[in-house]
Amino acid sequence: MRRWKLEEAKNRFSELVRRALAHGPQLVTRNGRDAVVVLSVQDYERLAVPRDLVDFLRQSPFADALAAGELDLERPRDLGRDLSLRSVRRKS
Repeated sequence: MRRWKLEEAKNRFSELVRRALAHGPQLVTRNGRDAVVVLSVQDYERLAVPRDLVDFLRQSPFADALAAGELDLERPRDLGRDLSLRSVRRKS
């Protein structure tokens, strides 16, 4: 991601937009600190539009780890505890 000083970004705004479209997000700094990111609508929508849960999980790094056998999601078959379900009387 290229860094642009605010003054440079203002003076070369057309180039800034072209680079955002062609090369991805562009970072603009103000007073030496990161201030804003200029990005294409396509990049913005990819980040901002909610996906459904299935697509999110398929694209997750955990999906790759699970497919590679690096992630074990098996749980022991635990039947829980024996509980007494007797009624408890309250004193009035």
